[in-house]
Amino acid sequence: MRQFEKRILCIGAGHVGGPTMAMIAARCPQYEVTVVDINAERIRAWQTDNLPIYEPGLLELVRSARGRNLFFSTDIEEAIDDAEIIFVSVNTPTKTFGEGAGKAADLQYWEKTARTILDASRANKIIVEKSTLPVRTARAMERILNANHRNIHFEVLSNPEFLAEGTAVKDLESPDRVLVGSSDTPEGRAARNAIVDIYAHWVPRERIVTSNVWSAELSKLAANAFLAQRISSINSISALCEKTSADVAEVSRAIGMDSRIGGGFLKVSVGFGGSCFRKDILNLVYICESYGLDEVARYWESVVSINEYQKRRFVKTMTNEMFNTVADKRIALLGFAFKKDTGDTRDSPALVVARRLIEERAIVVISDPKALANARADLSDAPPGRVVFEQDPYLAARGAHAIALLTEWDAYRALDYEKIFDSMEKPAFVFDGRNLLDHEALYRIGFSVFPIGKPALKQS
Repeated sequence: MRQFEKRILCIGAGHVGGPTMAMIAARCPQYEVTVVDINAERIRAWQTDNLPIYEPGLLELVRSARGRNLFFSTDIEEAIDDAEIIFVSVNTPTKTFGEGAGKAADLQYWEKTARTILDASRANKIIVEKSTLPVRTARAMERILNANHRNIHFEVLSNPEFLAEGTAVKDLESPDRVLVGSSDTPEGRAARNAIVDIYAHWVPRERIVTSNVWSAELSKLAANAFLAQRISSINSISALCEKTSADVAEVSRAIGMDSRIGGGFLKVSVGFGGSCFRKDILNLVYICESYGLDEVARYWESVVSINEYQKRRFVKTMTNEMFNTVADKRIALLGFAFKKDTGDTRDSPALVVARRLIEERAIVVISDPKALANARADLSDAPPGRVVFEQDPYLAARGAHAIALLTEWDAYRALDYEKIFDSMEKPAFVFDGRNLLDHEALYRIGFSVFPIGKPALKQS
């Protein structure tokens, strides 16, 4: 049996744990990397070419190390006992009950994992927080783990992920930064150096940032809050642009050229989604409230409020422009994933749009190249006959009164919109929730076109 220099374990085989461990295994063949999860179906999928998540380049990355030094298992206790370094990447959803419901992070899975690690361990270990957790959670984990009478020591570090779904492999391969937080003790510094050494196999040392644990934990929440804030800011301006005949693309370009602001995350849309932004901002709101910082909490809460407003405003525009009713009208939603190059539909704006249209008694036809399975699960409670799932966008648009583009898949740019127009009911509408399409060309074909933050192009 091959001898490895280090045995690394990740608990949680989701969007963070799977890709991160695949990159570590690919870049560090001298380390044994194991990923465990309680979901046996997910683990089986990681062992095939039909991975449980879609990311460009991920299958090739997994193939390069799987079976050599990258392994997937459901035997969590044995893997914990064997490992020297354990990354914890379990789900931390927003709490839905009790104190802090709707804002605070639900840490029950995290605590169960900590106690499982304690029960299964027979030697000292380095524990690395990879999940997004509230500030000072590492201290709570240390108290649980080190409250043992077996003379086993656990050093808990924070190594937050800064991946963007759809570009996760690229982000792992060439990250802006890797952040490792530890306690400022000899044991903490030694553990921190062990994690730094892993990343240093492919990440330049100057991009590996070290801090205390609390700063690392807060940096993740703050980074997502700042990014979401920029999206909500430009989305709020888009509403004003539509009222004043300004063009949000021109406004965005002008302010983005200011070196103090920059152009990142100033792209207007129907709203942000995904598993992190809303959850992390509300967690930050709850933390601020718990420390009595109510004004700070309201400030960050407004970022989420604007995002919800943008989604409501999009559907209201659709209803108003389609003669104040969408009842029994067929509306094709192009895209259901929260962004392109992923099948993830968590907190997707498309889900809100679909549900509101269903409430208005529209017939909603959903098309997406990677997210249909998740869309079916998300809308499993929809009234019979109100939702249709169609992989082919041309079939989705056939007989439709309107198209709403909700995910910026590159393939949607290249569709034959003359063919689509000919197959639709007239008048035919396009509501571009990503400002992806050529609006003038669509107008010349015969569509009435409604971008976000730009003057509408209405047929007379």
